[in-house]
Amino acid sequence: FIRLSLTLKMAAPPPSKQGRPIPKVAQVKNKLPADVQITAEQLLREAKERQLESVRPAPVQKITDPEELNDFRLRKRKGYEDNIRKNRLQMTNWIKYAQWEESQNEFERSRSIYERAVDEDPRCVTVWLKYAEMEMKHKQVNHSRNIFDRCVTVLPRVNQFWYKYTYMEEMLGNVAGARQVFERWMEWEPDEQAWHSYVKMELRYKEVERARAIYERFVLVHPEIKNWIRYAIFEEKHNFIGGARKIFERACDFFGDDNMDEKLYVAFAKFEERQKEHERARAIYKYALERIPKDSAQELFKNYTSHEKKFGDRLSIEGVILSKRRFQYEEEVKANPENYDAWFDYLRLMEAESDVESTREIYERAIANVPPSAEKRLWRRYIYLWINYALFEELEAKDSD
Repeated sequence: FIRLSLTLKMAAPPPSKQGRPIPKVAQVKNKLPADVQITAEQLLREAKERQLESVRPAPVQKITDPEELNDFRLRKRKGYEDNIRKNRLQMTNWIKYAQWEESQNEFERSRSIYERAVDEDPRCVTVWLKYAEMEMKHKQVNHSRNIFDRCVTVLPRVNQFWYKYTYMEEMLGNVAGARQVFERWMEWEPDEQAWHSYVKMELRYKEVERARAIYERFVLVHPEIKNWIRYAIFEEKHNFIGGARKIFERACDFFGDDNMDEKLYVAFAKFEERQKEHERARAIYKYALERIPKDSAQELFKNYTSHEKKFGDRLSIEGVILSKRRFQYEEEVKANPENYDAWFDYLRLMEAESDVESTREIYERAIANVPPSAEKRLWRRYIYLWINYALFEELEAKDSD
């Protein structure tokens, strides 16, 4: 008996810290994959095929009694009111409630719900839009006007309200009312698209003078070059050629030389081209090239060259090409002032033009760039600059002193 008990104690597993024996881990005898593999897709397909009980749709409730209808409405209203009471700032609950009342043809109740929602959050754009759309859908014009008046007063920076308000007035044939709404809107100086919409409305009714007055205000509120160009194109489109030319000239004076962009000069020159005023266009290109920085005049050079190729003679074309080469040399010497080969090419070009003062100025700029090191090759090129300068003064400028 004693030997048997000792044997059992030795065979028993060691107790855990809590006094319970540690369970044995099941050993996997065969770790090879099964012959038939089952995918997750197959499991789902079989589960769907073996589904015996189908989910039945909810029964359709048919109401045949007015008293039953009132009970149904009461339950629905109680549910909506409970949802609103739980979270009053969740505007979707208010909108669903108002739309359900609208579906029941209870328009007064729907208005009351929208009014409560507006009082709760007067800056919610969605509530105002749904409220106004409900009134417009049921042809309640005065109610719609009242809502739009209120929402544009509370939220004047929301353009969607103004667009819908003006569209409604125009669809009703109330052009004067739409114009009045646009004028109220323009007092807030909205973005460019709002002004364009106002102009387009006036043009739909052939009110060209009114559209011109709008453009006059528009270019002052949004003083950008593209807007001045749009104004001039508007004048040209309506055959006011003199007016379009004056607008381009006003724009040039308005922006001056400091804030000027090549796009304005290009548009002005192309306008003169369309009017067959090629000398005017050439003068504009030359005037612009004198005032626009060289690094900002790529498009200007391109259009000037194209204009001369189409309408100029041989001398004018050569003049454009020389201007373009001069611009390229200016860029090279600006990028590397010690590039004496570029200076030599530039000076050769200027000497060919026989412009003594300009050539002398380029020589002075070239010799001002002393080589930064004592390398013999650089100094040899630099000394040749002085020699060429002296020869130019003696032979070309006839100034031996």
